[in-house]
Amino acid sequence: MTLYEELVQRGLIAQVTNEEEIKNMINEGKATFYIGFDCTADSLTAGHFMALTLMKRLQQHGNKPIALIGGGTTMIGDPSGRTDMRKMLTREDIDYNAKRFKEQMEKFIEFGEGKAVMVNNADWLLDLNYVELLREVGACFSVNNMLRAECYKQRMERGLSFFEFNYMIMQSYDFYYLFKNYNCNMQFGGDDQWSNMLGGTELIRKKLGKDAHCMTITLLTDSQGKKMGKTAGNAVWLDPEKTSPYDFFQYWRNVDDADVIKCMKMLTFIPLEQIAEYEKCEGSELNKVKEILAYHLTEMVHGKEEADKALTAARSVFTGGAAADMPTTELSGGDFTDGVITVIDMLVKSGLAPSKGEARRLIQQGGIMLGEDKVTDVYKTVSFDDVKAGVIIKKGKKVFHKFSV
Repeated sequence: MTLYEELVQRGLIAQVTNEEEIKNMINEGKATFYIGFDCTADSLTAGHFMALTLMKRLQQHGNKPIALIGGGTTMIGDPSGRTDMRKMLTREDIDYNAKRFKEQMEKFIEFGEGKAVMVNNADWLLDLNYVELLREVGACFSVNNMLRAECYKQRMERGLSFFEFNYMIMQSYDFYYLFKNYNCNMQFGGDDQWSNMLGGTELIRKKLGKDAHCMTITLLTDSQGKKMGKTAGNAVWLDPEKTSPYDFFQYWRNVDDADVIKCMKMLTFIPLEQIAEYEKCEGSELNKVKEILAYHLTEMVHGKEEADKALTAARSVFTGGAAADMPTTELSGGDFTDGVITVIDMLVKSGLAPSKGEARRLIQQGGIMLGEDKVTDVYKTVSFDDVKAGVIIKKGKKVFHKFSV
C-alpha cells in the first residue's frame, strides 16, 4: 500500500487538486508541505492531533514538513466557523504561544537541517506595505468569489468586518511566499479552509504561471477535529499543566463507540490490518479498543511512563480500587465549615468548575457523581472524615478527580 492510499483508507483526505501529481510527490517523498497553526493559546489541543500525526506520517516517508506559526494571521483571526470576531492578542502573547507550540510539536516531528522547519508568517506579513500588497496581489482576487466562500457566507448576516475579510488574502500570501522562498509545493488544512487554500493556489499560478506546481489537500478536520478538540465545553490540551495525562487518557478512553475506530485510523500509527480486527469488536469489547486508543495517544504526547500510570489509574477506577495517579486536590481544615464542605466548593477548588454558578449548573444538569451516587442537591455537603478517607468526584463521563485532606 502506498502512503497516499493509506491516507485515504485512514479517512484523512477530503478534497485535493491535481490528485495524480499529489500521489506521486507524496509517495516518492518529494513533497515540501506546510500546515498552519494560529497560536491563539499557549498550548495545542487534541483538535491539532490530526495535523501533527499527518506531519509525522509524511516525514517518515521522506517528505519535508513546514510548521507555519500564524504570528501575523493570528493578529487578524480566521472568521471560518465563528459567530463573532476573535479576540486580538499582543505580539508578545503570540510569540510566547509560538514557543510553546514548537515544544509540543517536537514530540511528533523532527526539526533540523534538511528536516522539518518552523516559520512564523509575522516575519513577512507584518512588514508588508498595504498599498504595495494591493498592487502585487489585489488583482488576483475576485470579491464575488470571496463572498461565495462558505466561511464568509456564514458570517455575512451577523456581520463580517473588513479586517477579517483580509484573512483569505493573508493566508493565500503565505503559500505564495513559502512557494517562492522555501520551495513549498503543497499545503494541507481542514476542509473548512478549502476556499482560503484555493486562493493561495490561484495566486501562485496567476503570479508565477499556470505551470507552477502547487497543490492543495484538505483533511477531514472541520467537524471531526473540532469535536476531538473539546469536551464538555473545555479544551483538551496537550500541555500536562492544562490537561493532566490522566484526564487526557480518560478523554480518549471515553470517546463515543461510533468514533473509536475512526479516531484510531486517523490519529494512531497502529497498522490498518490490526485496526480491521478491532473493528469487529462490539458492545463491551469496544472498551478494550478504547483503552488501546487512549494508551497510544497518551504515550505519544506524554511518554510511556505517564501512559502506564494513567492506564493503571483508569483501571483502578473502573474496578473500584485505589487511584494513586488520579488528579488530586488537597483540602485543608480551613476549607471546611462546621466539619463539612459543599460539593460546589469542591468543584471550584479543584478547577472542575470555573465558578460556583457553573458548578451549580453542572449539578442541576446531572453531570456530577460523588462516588457512585449522582449529586442532585446543589447544597450537598461532604464531611471532613469522608474526604480524609478519600472521595472521588466524577464530572460527566470522562473526568475523575480525587480529594484528600
